[in-house]
Amino acid sequence: MSYLDELFSVAGKTALVTGAATGIGRMAATALVRAGATVMIASRKGEDCIRVAAELNGLGGSGRADGFAGDVSSEAGIAALVAEVKARTERLHILVNNAGVSWGAPLESFPYHAWAKVFGVNVTAVFHLTRELLPLLDAAASDADPARVINLGSVMGTQPLADDAYSYSASKAAVHHLTRTLAIEFAARRITVNAFAPGPFQSRMTAFATATEEQARHVGDHVPLRRIGAPDDIAGATLYLCSRAGSYVTGAILPIDGGQSVQHGLTLFKE
Repeated sequence: MSYLDELFSVAGKTALVTGAATGIGRMAATALVRAGATVMIASRKGEDCIRVAAELNGLGGSGRADGFAGDVSSEAGIAALVAEVKARTERLHILVNNAGVSWGAPLESFPYHAWAKVFGVNVTAVFHLTRELLPLLDAAASDADPARVINLGSVMGTQPLADDAYSYSASKAAVHHLTRTLAIEFAARRITVNAFAPGPFQSRMTAFATATEEQARHVGDHVPLRRIGAPDDIAGATLYLCSRAGSYVTGAILPIDGGQSVQHGLTLFKE
């Protein structure tokens, strides 16, 4: 194995990626499987996860994917997901808390219940799933190679921007703060905790604005680097934080946004 391969290797590691049937979760899972990890893919739609796992296993990578249903929107769902993971492995090297939901509505009509729904999946589930999987993360952790947690934040959690997604942007700011809080608490356990803060990528959540190439180019025109994100952008960040290359990084909110986090007058999808 070359120095570069060794530095960024995740070979032999076991990972769980929630919400990995589509979008950024699938991008992260694809990178891990292609780089040699065994990756559990879970989301509410178990059939989709099984299909995606088969597709990833057909890419010819050195890792392996296993897809099954996992619903993080309730305490019972989280307990069931934890039980499924524990039935498959005794140690978890990587946890990617990717599952998320959004809600868009004008300020005047934004519904009360949307806050509980969005915060339940985007924030509460991140905390409870991570806590319940701590025994498996502890079992995988070492001084030389900490266990890794990656939470999905957003550029909308770093910039004062709503675009009618008031609960989503507030929830992602909460994810960023929770990431920093857990990073300092888990450091003694040899577990790193970081977050991605992506800008616009093509996904089910952003399909209303990025589904076609023309739409994607239009959204990309608002980004300093003049494009939306690509799968390799997530792949590179994932392998960095999950390999030896990122073993000394914790508490970071990594912007993967083409410069939007430092852009004045930011707009994403709302003209």
